[in-house]
Amino acid sequence: MSSAFCAALAMMSGMANAIGEAMVCVASINGISRNPEGYSKIRTTMILGCALVETTAIYALLVAILCLFIN
Repeated sequence: MSSAFCAALAMMSGMANAIGEAMVCVASINGISRNPEGYSKIRTTMILGCALVETTAIYALLVAILCLFIN
């Protein structure tokens, strides 16, 4: 496999991460609209979830960069 194909495959994970992060935000907005009193707990959980999803996207970017420049 070429290094460019390897990097593209790793970055496809980034697209899935963007969809996952959007789903986290949509779920938290729905939760806040249904239960406004739980805003602070829902927001805290949403920020934690977004941080975890973003971490996997950063790992995918790191793998893509390594695929491009190591070979």
